[in-house]
Amino acid sequence: MSKERARRRAVREAEAARRQVVRERAMARRARRRALVRRLVPTARRGRTGRLLRYSRGERAAIVALTLAALVLIWLLVPDLGLRLLLIVLLLLVLPVIVVIALNRRS
Repeated sequence: MSKERARRRAVREAEAARRQVVRERAMARRARRRALVRRLVPTARRGRTGRLLRYSRGERAAIVALTLAALVLIWLLVPDLGLRLLLIVLLLLVLPVIVVIALNRRS
């Protein structure tokens, strides 16, 4: 009777060892696949990124509001269409400089 139990236990242990090997191979394969995906897929940055996102929500709202107000004033006060367009393009080109000068955090 004990020889039969020992044989069954040996079969169970061999089966458990085989399942453990299969499980370890699957885990290694999964880890390699994850590492490959991690290398290939660019990481998404969390938090604030970009130039405009350096400013708070209130500062961004003020930038947009003042820019829109300047655009409306240019459109209403300048009679010539060509001059209007030139001033609008100039405003949009100079806007980043104005923002940096007005909201500089370094000083």
